[in-house]
Amino acid sequence: MAAALAADGPLPIVVSPLRRTRETAAALERMWGVVAAVEPAVGEIRAPVDDLAGRGTWLRGLHAGRWSEQDDALRHWRAEVLVALGALERTTVVVTHFFGINVAVGAACGDDRLVCFRPDHCSRTVIENDAGRLRLVRLGAEDSTPVL
Repeated sequence: MAAALAADGPLPIVVSPLRRTRETAAALERMWGVVAAVEPAVGEIRAPVDDLAGRGTWLRGLHAGRWSEQDDALRHWRAEVLVALGALERTTVVVTHFFGINVAVGAACGDDRLVCFRPDHCSRTVIENDAGRLRLVRLGAEDSTPVL
């Protein structure tokens, strides 16, 4: 990712609180001499279960769903993601997760599905923020990311 983005920076970087996003962004931080801002709103989708097996089952069940069918907690999480992205005032690298990317792509395309895009690991999706209104510029590489 850092090699692919090197010429675009230095840019601000926003990461979720999870270690894997911070580790992904670390090479860019070193290359550009910037420190990523940790933004909880772009963190992983909040599951109602704590155990890994239960979380996987829950996630698999979401794949065919629509945001309009979800409970208040999930719709609130989605709204938080969109507020955080809409607040970005300049070009920013946001390192987030499968469902966070889908929130952005879905909002940009007017798509109510929870999964409207299957981003590959380290794919780069470009979304423009026009005063809080998201517009899809380019989808990143797709893959059939497994849900464990």
